[in-house]
Amino acid sequence: MSTSNLTIRPAQPADVAAIFGMIYELAVFEKLEHMVVANEAMLHDSLFCDKPVCEAIVGETDGVVVTFALFFHNFSTFLCKKGLYLEDLYVKQSARGKGYGKQMLVALAQLAVERDCGRFEWSVLDWNSNAIKLYESMGASLLPEWRICRVTGEALTQMSQGA
Repeated sequence: MSTSNLTIRPAQPADVAAIFGMIYELAVFEKLEHMVVANEAMLHDSLFCDKPVCEAIVGETDGVVVTFALFFHNFSTFLCKKGLYLEDLYVKQSARGKGYGKQMLVALAQLAVERDCGRFEWSVLDWNSNAIKLYESMGASLLPEWRICRVTGEALTQMSQGA
């Protein structure tokens, strides 16, 4: 799919370095770079192993990848349908303000419709007002009554032991 001068396509193994670079840029933007433990090999395996755990699309201009979206399917028991969950969407600083983020969201919404998903969801940091404005302008509802619960690292190990 090509919109304006952005070409959106499924990620390929050759895109892993560019995607990983943007993942790190996203972590810096969110002031969370200290939490990045992933590396390119891990990302490659997650996207392109025999049973991938996630998928990605990229947007490129003039052959240069400037945006990516990493997503996977979840499931709604209330709808009894799979959903599409957007884990991360990032547009390089130099490519912002051109509508690329919106184009990526449209491409993902089209994919969700093609795959008969019951919903398309993602999270946004409460301080990212530019993203929130974009999402709301595209019809997204922010669900203030929902909070993300997360268990990682040692706490996850302890939980698995019934602690």
